[in-house]
Formats: sequence, structure tokens, C-alpha cells
Amino acid sequence: MIIIPAIDLKDGQCVRLRQGRMDDVTVFSDNPVEMAGKWVAAGAQRLHLVDLNGAFEGKPVNAGVIHAIVEAFPDLDIQVGGGIRDEDTIQTYLEAGVRYVILGTKAVNAPHFVSDVCTEFSGHIIVGLDAKDGKVAIDGWSKLSGHDVIDMAKHFQNDGVEAIIYTDIGRDGMMTGVNAQATAKLASEITIPVIASGGITNLDDIRDLCAVADEGIMGAITGRAIYEGTLDFAEAQKVADES
Repeated sequence: MIIIPAIDLKDGQCVRLRQGRMDDVTVFSDNPVEMAGKWVAAGAQRLHLVDLNGAFEGKPVNAGVIHAIVEAFPDLDIQVGGGIRDEDTIQTYLEAGVRYVILGTKAVNAPHFVSDVCTEFSGHIIVGLDAKDGKVAIDGWSKLSGHDVIDMAKHFQNDGVEAIIYTDIGRDGMMTGVNAQATAKLASEITIPVIASGGITNLDDIRDLCAVADEGIMGAITGRAIYEGTLDFAEAQKVADES
């Protein structure tokens, strides 16, 4: 299992939100490229970049910063989400060197779009499913869709997505611990890899995920914990490697 540092971008800065609320923001750096370098130096094998402004506006806003990070680390696997709602945006990111693009709201609202882009950009599409109490949330987590998260994951698996990022939005940014059981349940129901996200606070959370990683959990995204220091990134990757 790999540990994936998150760099959430708002107005060109590296920030973290609590439960996806744009008005509850903590700024950790005004130099996201430098921050990316910090995690690469610590041994990161992949970075998770999110254009928060883009997620709310429905189009890329921090693409310039994302391109700068990709240019600085051309050999690194980088996955990008936030505001990716059309094929041109996907193509632009992939041509810039992004390895995976993450679809969220668009995937839930227009499932046929996922099928189309999986065909056109095979091997590069990840779907992020953000859920609360087993139901998928959309539009920056402001609405619950009523769709069952496992049913949707199976649907996208059939479309050919590379992986599912599963976020328990009740825990994201709250430092209350990862929902390892829900993540493992989802992973056990599908054959494509699941990446855990939301609530990771300390090494115990990494150990909890490692204990169920055989269900199909290939990675864990961590944000606030590595910025606030409750989780040492290098130590977390060491624990994951040893397990």
C-alpha cells in the first residue's frame, strides 16, 4: 500500500478544508511546488492534487500550478481532480504529464461520460466516490445523490476505470480516524483497486488500513495529518511497506 500526500489548491495556495467547506480553510503553504518537493524528498511515489476552486466552479482554476508541479517532477505519478468535466480538460492534463485524472461530480451526474473517456483515455481515469452513510455526495459535498456507493463503484468498474478513490466525507479533515471497515467493504465488492481517503490521523490509521489492504486497498491519501504533524509521512510509508 502506498501513502499518497494530498496537495489541495485554493487560489494558488496549498490548503486543507474541513469536510469540504470552502469557508473552513487552513493555508499550509503559498508555494505548492516547493511543498510537492518536500513530499517527493520524503519518498512519495504519487501525489494527489485537487483544484478546489475548480471543483466548485466546474472548470480548472489552478491548472497553472498543477502544470508547474508536473513539470518539476516529470517522473512522478500525479493524479489530479477538481473541475474536470470535459474531454478537453482531460486531454490537456494528460498532455502536460499528469498520469491520472479523477472524475467526481461529473461521473455521478453523467455516467455515460465515464464510459466514453475510459475508452478514449484508457488507463488514465480514476473516479472519486465521496460518501456519507453509504450514499454518494456531489457538488463539492453539498448534496447527497441517493446513489449507493458500492453500486456506483461496480458500474464504473465495468466502464473501465483504473481505481476508485473512496472518501468518507463525515471524517475528511476532521482528524477522527479512517473508516477502514467501510473502505474494505467497498474494496471487497469490486476487482479494481481502492484508494482510501478521509480521516487518516496517525500511524494507527495506517495500520488499520494495512490490516485490510488485502481486500484491494492499494493506497491511502493523507492531507491534514501530514501537514499538522500527527502523521510522519516517511514513517507511514515505512509501516505500509513492512506490512
